[in-house]
Amino acid sequence: MIKTAIDFILHFDTYLTALVATYGSLVYLFLFLIIFVETGLVIMPFLPGDSLIFIAGTLAAAGALNPYILFILLTVAAILGDTVNYWLGRYLGEKIFDRFINPAHIEKTKSFFTRYGKKTIVLARFVPIVRTFAPFVAGIGKMDYFSFLSYNIIGGIFWIAIFVFSGYYFGNIQFVKDNLTAIVLLIIIISIIPAVWEYIKHKRARL
Repeated sequence: MIKTAIDFILHFDTYLTALVATYGSLVYLFLFLIIFVETGLVIMPFLPGDSLIFIAGTLAAAGALNPYILFILLTVAAILGDTVNYWLGRYLGEKIFDRFINPAHIEKTKSFFTRYGKKTIVLARFVPIVRTFAPFVAGIGKMDYFSFLSYNIIGGIFWIAIFVFSGYYFGNIQFVKDNLTAIVLLIIIISIIPAVWEYIKHKRARL
């Protein structure tokens, strides 16, 4: 199961290319739903985010997808996802927390809020796991919604733009084409470093 999931993430370019060839424009809806679910449902933090958006950008560079449609749709998905997650935290936080959520993820996210304040909503976009839990914790903490929304919009725009257009502008470089799996793996590793570092610091503080 885990091996299959890892293979799916690392070779998502192959799967996505096949999906584009089979379903055409419906792939935009598929990508929209993945980003919306990853950011919007607090119990689904394991879905690919950064790597998926980058790969979609590389396929746009190859002409399979439109980079501007990708940018608009995925930005909307990211903003709507965080908005839903915020309201889930605000009204159902305690019930969901008790049944479905690993307390360590909540503590890790709270440490981000302690360190970065409201900017966590922007910065968390680039940190897997924390990305999914940040709006939920903001909702639990009753963060002012319009303040949350402004950071949500800024974070969503920057997150999607950086990865879509990085994939688009570097996707036609032969080195990237030949080493896409390694590059995706590097993106995953780099993106989880902040979360790992926060976990290590948390463990040290408890010793």
